[in-house]
Parts: sequence; C-alpha cells; structure tokens
Amino acid sequence: MLRFIHIYSLALSLIILGVANASEKTHLSILTWAEYIDPQVVNAFSDKFNTKIDFTYFETDETRDEYLIRTNGAGYDLILVNNYALDIYKQRDWLLPLKTDDIPNISNIDPKWLPELNQTIYATPYTWGTIGIAYRSDLFEKHPQTWMDIFKPQAELSGKILMIGHSRDLIGMAAKALGYSINTSNNNELQEISELLLEQKTHVKSYSYLSINEKSSLLNGDIWAAQIYNGDAAVLQKINPAVKYLLPIEGSSLWIDSWAVTKKSNQPELAYKFLNFINQADHAAKNAEYTAYATPNKAATKLLPKSYLVNPIIYPHDEVLKKCEYNKLLPPRVQRKWNMIYNEITN
Repeated sequence: MLRFIHIYSLALSLIILGVANASEKTHLSILTWAEYIDPQVVNAFSDKFNTKIDFTYFETDETRDEYLIRTNGAGYDLILVNNYALDIYKQRDWLLPLKTDDIPNISNIDPKWLPELNQTIYATPYTWGTIGIAYRSDLFEKHPQTWMDIFKPQAELSGKILMIGHSRDLIGMAAKALGYSINTSNNNELQEISELLLEQKTHVKSYSYLSINEKSSLLNGDIWAAQIYNGDAAVLQKINPAVKYLLPIEGSSLWIDSWAVTKKSNQPELAYKFLNFINQADHAAKNAEYTAYATPNKAATKLLPKSYLVNPIIYPHDEVLKKCEYNKLLPPRVQRKWNMIYNEITN
C-alpha cells in the first residue's frame, strides 16, 4: 500500500511538473524599429505559440549596427534589416540562410522582391518605401518641391528643419539634390556634397528623427519641414491633415526592410514560425495598414482597401520611382570619406 501511494505521489508530481512546464512561455528576442508591427498580430502569435516576444528597439539603422557589432551578431533571434545592411550582415556571417520549406507563406511574397531562383535567401521582405520631405502646409506659403528647397531653404524655414541622423540618408539625398547618385564615390562630387551640407547646417535644428506620435515636433510646430520615411509621414498626416509628403522630382532612396534570423539565434525554429506567421496574408495586411508602408506580400494586397493601395504617399507613381535608387555597398575607402563628411556635419 505504501509503495502504491509512493508511486501515485510520484506520478502526480510528474503531472504537476509537466503542467507547470507547459505553462512556461518560450521567449523570442526581436531587434526592430518601434511601432513597426501590429500589436494584435504580436498577441495572436504569442497566444498561438505560447511565446513572449522580447522587443529591443533601435532609433536609426546605425544604432542597430552598433547593437550587433557589440555582440558580434548575438543576442537576438530575429532582426529587422534594410537591403543595404543585409549585404553587410551576410558578409559578417551574422545571418542564418533560410530554409524556405519551413516558411510556406513565403509564396505570398511577390517574386520581384526576392532573390533570383536558386539563390540563397537570408531574409523575408516586410515593407518597402522611400525617403522624402514632410512639411506643414499651414505654416508657410512656399512649399518645397525639390530636395534643394530644404538644402538651401528660404529664410522662414531656417532653424525649423530636421534631417535624418544617418550618413547614407543625409549624404545620399544631398547627392540627389545636386543631380548625383546616392552611391557616388566621385571625390569632386563628394566635395560638392560636403559644401552643400555645411551651408545647410546653419538652418538645421536637429540631425535625428521625428517622433511619430501626437508629441512629434512636426505636429507641435517646432519643425516645419523634415526628411522622413514615407510611411511615417502618412501616420503623421492622419493626426494632422496639414502634414504633407513630397517625394522630390530629383528622386530618392528606395529601400526594403526585411526580417532575418540570426545565426546565433537561441530559437531558430520559433523564428521560422514567426516568419511564416507574419507572411500569412491577413497578418501581412494588418501590419501594412498599421505601419502605413507598402507591402511586398501580393496576397495581402488583395485584402487591403483601395484607398490604401492608391495612396501616393504609400505607393508612389512610377515616373518618380524610376528616379529612385537602392543604397549599395560602398568600397571601404569611399565609406571612410562618407563617414568623415557625416561626422564633420553632425558633430
């Protein structure tokens, strides 16, 4: 009898322990922009896979780079990376080549946003967009039409301009203003760009990034014009319709943000589940509307309202897009030159 009681107690303990273990959530660590995924999608994933998502947010692409350099690519399961940094991270061997069979919903992504057939895939495209100018149409009369309108601003804009605190975005758009490529390595062109930025510096209030909420300096009037990502301009416009977005006629930078699994991930299988989950058509559509960015998920576009798909802030006209470029990796000596220009301007 005592033996039976002992066996029963042991079995009961194992059952209780099993229930306790089953209730313990796994953790998925994600490095991304703030406010860049619909909380409803996050909660749905967490509930379905009994997972707690630990988010770490970065303020600029360069901040994200710094986080990963400190840990040599460790500490995160998934990272949100743009097309330019993706090439760098692959070279540093920080990313896990993806097994597409474990991400069946990758078939929802328009093939034009994916590498060519038989090439290794390191990330799944999430959003794409442009960089332009957001401005308060109710605060001044002569509204910007070109990049040069904020690089050589009218007097009333002086001290009321914000530029993105990122070397590729700042120098790249100065290059566009002068009619050059955002990937220029020409010393004479870089000298002109440097001179233009030095001239503009006296008119710039901050080299940073706008807050995308009701407290944004563009909304309270401290800033009248700002370099900005298009989707963020669309969000601010919803709060105040006087906010307008301009994709300048000279063209701009075209970027893609993608999700990548780190090679040192502690939860690679769960990371694959996350990638498959957010590429489900309804989840991708929710995230697109939440972020106000264009989605590369062709299945999601069928679920989005027409007003969203025809919004020129989110989906620019083809004639302007033709003048846009992707950032490319610069040779080390050229990148050093860019860094010198950027540091001279912002320090």
